[in-house]
Amino acid sequence: MNPLATEGPALNTPAPASAAPAMRRMVAAAVAGNALEFYDFGSYAFFAVYISKAFFPTSTPLAGLLLTLAVFGVGFVSRPLGGVVIGAYADRHGRKPAMLLTIVLITVGTLGLALTPSYDSIGLAGPLIVVACRLVQGLALGGEVGPSTAFLVEIAPPGQRGLYSSWQLASQGLAILIAGLVGLLLTSTLAPAQLQVWGWRVPFVLGLVAIPLGIYLRRNLPETMLHGHGVRPAMALSQLRAHGRLIALAVLVVIGGTVSTYVGSYMTTYAIATLKLPAAVAMGATVTVGIVTLVFALVGGALSDRYGRKPVMLIPRVLSAVLAVPAFLFLIEAKSPGALIGVTFVLALLTAVSSGAAMVALPELLPSSVRSTGLSIAYAVGVAIFGGSTQFMVTWLIGVTGNAAMPAWWVTITSVVAAVGIMALPEGRDHTLPA
Repeated sequence: MNPLATEGPALNTPAPASAAPAMRRMVAAAVAGNALEFYDFGSYAFFAVYISKAFFPTSTPLAGLLLTLAVFGVGFVSRPLGGVVIGAYADRHGRKPAMLLTIVLITVGTLGLALTPSYDSIGLAGPLIVVACRLVQGLALGGEVGPSTAFLVEIAPPGQRGLYSSWQLASQGLAILIAGLVGLLLTSTLAPAQLQVWGWRVPFVLGLVAIPLGIYLRRNLPETMLHGHGVRPAMALSQLRAHGRLIALAVLVVIGGTVSTYVGSYMTTYAIATLKLPAAVAMGATVTVGIVTLVFALVGGALSDRYGRKPVMLIPRVLSAVLAVPAFLFLIEAKSPGALIGVTFVLALLTAVSSGAAMVALPELLPSSVRSTGLSIAYAVGVAIFGGSTQFMVTWLIGVTGNAAMPAWWVTITSVVAAVGIMALPEGRDHTLPA
């Protein structure tokens, strides 16, 4: 029996060649919101130095940067709430309405960041609006990953669940790549004063332009979730508790990927603030992370379909734990564009392969009625605690200790934690997708 036979009659068998464009549109629609949200999150991280001066004028640059990164972390505080509320909504009412809801929330958050006047113009109201926008964005992304990944798993042809779900992470790479290219263009063509006054807003305005396309694509999606309709909240809660161990292990897995991902996103700020490299050179790290994540997340998903989820998750994660500190020590010594790109490439490749396989590892083990909620909780909790704190923590630790290798030690510790979770997870590649 086809593992998706109960999920919807039009989506269960391998698609003929004539249906390939429709499948591509469905994948694009599923990952559109995730890509837009990561584009915004990435743009915020990349232009943190400029945003800090616009909204958080302080006596020292480090204090302003820390405040900006703290507000970056605020966007993670609301993720668990978004994961629970919107994930449960998707399991009860369907993936499609949940994905439409999240992209509307993304629009609100992006619009606020693009248009909010600076502290010099409206005083304290400026940073307060930025905080509110970050909370809305966090709510959206917390509720985005579960429904859209569940949708990808449910439309995947037999034997391709890993590849299809890895498009979720690949879309993040595409978003980071585009954000990096925009940042590289802006830092190469605008003077520092122009970047400070208005240039940093340009990426958010461009993000607004793409949102109508995402809404259009999602309005035309089919619904893949049938069995959760009408499931009472008490029953869904009981099912979540029954799978509590799986969800807890998935949180450990998410922690490793999250810290490595956000250290990768931090490389631009790190190169500017710690290595003292030019902004245009530093943006090259962002472009590298984007390209590597886009390509190797799909490699990780495809390899997991062939060799299993656990080995493809585990081997790169162990290598990350072993190589992170030596790689950063080399970078600190060299302080060159080539070293920055090389170290970023290696660490991003390991993260992308492992995390590409991880995207399918939990949802394929959960029943349809809690698939979105379970993944949303695991993802949102892991990212809220460690994603939101990573850039702030490593910046603070570098400032306090004077040790520029602190990001690498954080990657090492959390990679070990993730490896423990991976080893304890069941292997789901050959399992029938639970109804």
